[in-house]
Amino acid sequence: MDTPPIPAAAIAAACAAASAHLRIAATDETAVLEQGAATAFSVCEAFTGHALIARDWQTVLPATASWSPLPVQPVTAITAVEGLPADGAAFALPAEGYAIDLSADGTGWVRAPQPGSAGRLRIGFRAGIAEAWEGVPAPLAQGIVLLIAHLFTSRESAGEPPAAVAALWRPWRRMRLAPEVRR
Repeated sequence: MDTPPIPAAAIAAACAAASAHLRIAATDETAVLEQGAATAFSVCEAFTGHALIARDWQTVLPATASWSPLPVQPVTAITAVEGLPADGAAFALPAEGYAIDLSADGTGWVRAPQPGSAGRLRIGFRAGIAEAWEGVPAPLAQGIVLLIAHLFTSRESAGEPPAAVAALWRPWRRMRLAPEVRR
């Protein structure tokens, strides 16, 4: 799966929030804050299983007649389904060759009862909790700010991130203990 980058505007807004939290004015270490912000977003998304800022994703799944969940949530739209044969170029599947669904919990589902020569499917989809930093729920945003601040202040030494970060993110965490089955 290709993870699309966090939009620059969201990185800048998170850096501004972290600067305010750290009580630092203009700094010549903007690049350090930006790197910390990119890292904090990635860690939050990996920890929670949610895409924070809405963006376009792409993944490849096996072409099977059973329902397969998309790996990122919350999915707001499934925009493309292409067949990938063992040899040759990707091709558009006819509408009767696949089915898509979105669950109320934000899980995107895909299946291909008639995949033709496709052994795999390339799925394009849009996923994310918010369109911009301002729409990120407060606990997730605060955890990101705390992690950016931690990464900025402890860049010279190794140290554990604040426990508050995980405490703020834990209620948003999605865990899969077993493969999901959909009928």
